Amino acid sequence: MKHLKVLSAGAVKRGVSQLAQAYARERGIDVEVEFATAPQLRKRMTAGEAVDVLVAPPALMEDLARAGTIVSESRSFIGRSRMGIVVHAQSDVHSVPDVEAFKRLLLAASTVVHNTASSGVYAAKLLEDLCPAPALGSRVVVVDTGSAVMEYVAAHPSSVGLAQISEIRVLIDKGCAVRMAAPLPDAVQNVTRYETAAVAGREALEAARGLASYMATPEAKKVFAATGID
Repeated sequence: MKHLKVLSAGAVKRGVSQLAQAYARERGIDVEVEFATAPQLRKRMTAGEAVDVLVAPPALMEDLARAGTIVSESRSFIGRSRMGIVVHAQSDVHSVPDVEAFKRLLLAASTVVHNTASSGVYAAKLLEDLCPAPALGSRVVVVDTGSAVMEYVAAHPSSVGLAQISEIRVLIDKGCAVRMAAPLPDAVQNVTRYETAAVAGREALEAARGLASYMATPEAKKVFAATGID
């Protein structure tokens, strides 16, 4: 039986998992999926990890295409992820209508948490722009993953988290005691694109190209849309 390994950004986890499973059933092959933050994806791909299909933001795809690591003609857009504001499930915050309301929420929080992925890099810059140090100072907490953002907020009821909406939905579905107060206000919203591509030089290249193409079909985009990726 053919075996494919998919390495993917975490924000598209639910859609990639569903589509990989469906492709595996249809083609009678084994598909293994692992998830990581954007910096981890770069590190692992640069180190030459054995991967058949990659799902990542365009900046990494561009670099890997120039290096000949991915098959450029297999590269396809799969969707966009937006960011949301995470609060504890019992929080009385139910809307964040504008940037000023967002700033007030940040300044009232016991801690503000984000991750080290591409969305976290954006969050760090946004916090510095809106609430320059020492307004927040040591109250900013940085964790490794989107899941860890939600887990932190669930354990610290007066904290506020910033994360990808798709990742927030995954953790809520798993029973994490958080909810999304609102998307980031439009004026400061961050949109991350995600693409997929087959990795060059792999034994099961045609199957990998097939999976990359499968994840970019109109039907696949409906699957991603249902998980918060538009």
